[in-house]
Amino acid sequence: MSELVWGTPSELRSLLCELVSWDSRTLTDGERAFAPKVADKLKELDYFKSHPDQLALHDAGLGRHAVTALYKQPDATETIVLISHFDTVWTEEYGTLEPYAFHPEELTKKLMDYKSELPDDARADLESGNYLFGRGTMDMKMGLALHMALIEKASVESWPINLILLTVPDEEVNSTGMRTAVKELVLLRDEHALQYKLFLNGEPTFSQEPGDPKEYVYSGTIGKIMPAALFYGKETHVGEPMKGITANYIASFLTQQMEWNNLFEETSHGETTPLPVSLQQKDLKSEYSAQTPYRAAALYNVFLMNRSAAEIMDLFELTALRSMSDCNAAYRQICDREGVDVVGDIRVMRYEQLLVYAEEKLGTEEINRLKKETTENTDWDDREKSFQIVDSLMIRCQELAPATILLYAPPYYPAVNTSDDPLVTKTIELMKKTAASLGTKVEQIHYFNGICDLSYVHYKDEAYGWTAFERNTPVWGETYSIPFPEMAELNAPVLNVGPFGKDAHQRTERLHIESAFVRLPVMLETLVKSMMD
Repeated sequence: MSELVWGTPSELRSLLCELVSWDSRTLTDGERAFAPKVADKLKELDYFKSHPDQLALHDAGLGRHAVTALYKQPDATETIVLISHFDTVWTEEYGTLEPYAFHPEELTKKLMDYKSELPDDARADLESGNYLFGRGTMDMKMGLALHMALIEKASVESWPINLILLTVPDEEVNSTGMRTAVKELVLLRDEHALQYKLFLNGEPTFSQEPGDPKEYVYSGTIGKIMPAALFYGKETHVGEPMKGITANYIASFLTQQMEWNNLFEETSHGETTPLPVSLQQKDLKSEYSAQTPYRAAALYNVFLMNRSAAEIMDLFELTALRSMSDCNAAYRQICDREGVDVVGDIRVMRYEQLLVYAEEKLGTEEINRLKKETTENTDWDDREKSFQIVDSLMIRCQELAPATILLYAPPYYPAVNTSDDPLVTKTIELMKKTAASLGTKVEQIHYFNGICDLSYVHYKDEAYGWTAFERNTPVWGETYSIPFPEMAELNAPVLNVGPFGKDAHQRTERLHIESAFVRLPVMLETLVKSMMD
């Protein structure tokens, strides 16, 4: 039997520090280089030396790749998919310590010289010696390291179950990596006659509130969707303000009704979604002038538990109709006071309605040209491209103004929950008992309270509510898409078991050493072996 190379806490810690040292900030050369490095690391294992065809890179666009590594036991069909992401957020907040951000051992030592600048809880954790600091230590290269060690041990000890290690880029922005990987998982299943038993993510445990010391396992993940609006008013000179209506004025009514609107709040399994807020509101003037801003855009964040894209669009439209009714009433009152005629009542339209109107007026060929012109602009992200497509259509259909056009902007993370699945219920109880035997306590949370790639498996939507997202997302099929049919095929339950850490996306991001290198390897091995019966 081969010796394990990642079998001890110190070896696992060395692996983590190596993975963290590979700077893989989203949309950088480091992110593009990371997947081949992971593949090369896995090629060092005897199993993948003998089975090189079971280790693959999958194109995720922009030079990035997802990695799949299949440990296949000849007589087994049941398979656990181990999911992680390797991109990280950026590091400007480290300031003078930024050169150390990807070197956990050095950063942790160096922080001792700056501990007076740290928040009290971070300083206490640093002085305790129980934490390892650094970008990606917690979120989430430790999850990847644990999965690499797990698949190594399974292959060396010939466990009678199949494991697929899947690690992806771009979770932090658009989850392009996971959306790409969905189809690959379907292909792997069919090619090797696999039966997916569990999708197991390794995202870290997040505190539920400041100072929360508890560790958790998650039996689902919260969803996120982004309703947006393009507001089109009527331009005028600032010296004649009542001859027009600014888009900013119109936008203010919808934003006030969207912010903290409990109409969008959901409660499931005793847990409640955060309230919606605006993520962006801006006018589309590109330069200063005395012309009033007559086009504006706003983007809103809505969390989901059970609702579909269709249901959210219905609620968004209802909110828009109410807010535009208020806007029309307030605007008419001002016009009456000033003794002038109104420019017009503000209509509310969905993007899909605008598109039908524009195609009848301009023709499909012209619409396709406008879309292509926008989507090929590399200076804009998918959100800006969405607004620009709607804007270009409204400029050519100004007879519809004043108007508020409702749309969706990427990304969309469907909510997933398998808390009631018997396998999940049994496994969570096992994790609680195992953690107790290791001297700690683990509790269940039904929805992971950070966005995660589990959103793209176990998709349930019998009413095809996702089509409302497709029809109202201007960049759909061009620069953004979601493989909903394939997601529905990946119908095994989901679970997230990861290490304890604190302050993800902050300069004090840190990983609990004993949780990561001592407890989690035992817990994950126990979990997998429980499914080998």
